[in-house]
Amino acid sequence: MNSLPSIDMHAHIRADLPRSEVSALEGIVFAATRSLEEAESAIDRNDERVIWGVGLHPGLVGVQKKFDISLFQNLVQRTPLVSEIGLDGTSRVPMELQLNNFHQILEALVDTPRITSVHSAGATGDVLNAISLHGATGIVLHWWLGSEKESALAVEMGCYFSLNASVGSINRVRRLPLERLLPETDHPFGDRRERASAQPGNVALVEKEIGAAYGMSIVETRLQLWRNLKDLVAATNTTSLLPRSARLQLATI
Repeated sequence: MNSLPSIDMHAHIRADLPRSEVSALEGIVFAATRSLEEAESAIDRNDERVIWGVGLHPGLVGVQKKFDISLFQNLVQRTPLVSEIGLDGTSRVPMELQLNNFHQILEALVDTPRITSVHSAGATGDVLNAISLHGATGIVLHWWLGSEKESALAVEMGCYFSLNASVGSINRVRRLPLERLLPETDHPFGDRRERASAQPGNVALVEKEIGAAYGMSIVETRLQLWRNLKDLVAATNTTSLLPRSARLQLATI
C-alpha cells in the first residue's frame, strides 16, 4: 500500500468541525474558506492534517461587498494558503466588484506569495488576464474548465491545475502537463461521483484517472503529485507555514 498520504488541494470543511473529526480525515487537506470571517475563525486551529486558507468566494454578494484588503493582508501572514478566490461569470455578484477585489488580492500576493486556489467558473479568460497583469506566483486553477488555448496560456504563465472527480474536470487530464497537476475533491461539490465515500481527502478516483492518462501506477502517480506540491511550496517559499506533518512528508520526497 502507498505509504504517502493523499493530497486534497481544495475542499470545504466547517471551521467549527471538532478536532477529532478533522484528524480522522484522509491525507493532507487544503481547506478553502468562503469569507474572511470564516478564515479568521479557522486559520489558527493548528490542525496537523488540514491547512486552512483565506478565501473570498466570488459567488457570494455579501462576502464580496464586505471585503477588507487590510484584514486580508493580516490573515495571509498566518497561513501558506489563499483559497478560494477568483471570478465567477455565473454569479449575481457584479463583475466590477469581483474584479476590483480580485485585483487587490493578486496585487497583495505579489509581495506575499502564497499557494493560491483560484475559482474561474464562467470567467476563465478574465481570470487569466488578471493573473497575467499582476504576475502572482503559486496559482492553482481549481476545477479548471478553460479551453485548450487558455490552458496552454495558463501553463506558460506557470499555473498549476487541481482536478476533481467531476466528468468535466477529469476530461482535462490529458491536455495538461503532468508536472502541473494536483488532485482535489472540492468537497462537497466536486466529489459527488464518490457518493457514500465522498469526504475531504478521498481523491482515489482522481489519482486513478491521472495514472491511467499517463500510464502510471497509483504509487507512481501519488509520488508525482507530491513532487508537484513540493515544487509549488518552493515557488511560494511557504514551507515554514505548513503544519509539521506536511513539512516532514515533503522532506522525504
